[in-house]
Amino acid sequence: QVQLVESGGGLVQAGGSLRLSCAASGRTFSTYHMGWFRQAPGKEREFVAAISWSGGATYYQDSVKGRFTISRDNAKNTVYLQMNSLKPEDTAVYYCAADRAGPYLVTYSYEYDYWGQGTQVTVSS
Repeated sequence: QVQLVESGGGLVQAGGSLRLSCAASGRTFSTYHMGWFRQAPGKEREFVAAISWSGGATYYQDSVKGRFTISRDNAKNTVYLQMNSLKPEDTAVYYCAADRAGPYLVTYSYEYDYWGQGTQVTVSS
């Protein structure tokens, strides 16, 4: 069982930055691939970024490449999402999720086993 708690969301102007954190409970955090998803009002939840259990591999949605960076610190049981050059269309509730490590990173929400409660990110124009 893994419990996830996101933090770091808030209101920021377009072009600004935010750093989201996701703290995980349990001793097995380092055995999970981790992902970030987001859901805007009236839209389906969408994949943002993922990172392998070791941190050696990452994968991003095209719209955030070059602006967002996912990272993790297994000693602190925490995964991060650094978001730069934010745009109004990045406004959403952001969720972190854990996937029991398979041979590759996955991008569909149903493939993840555990979810946090989400943190709101609002980007004003």
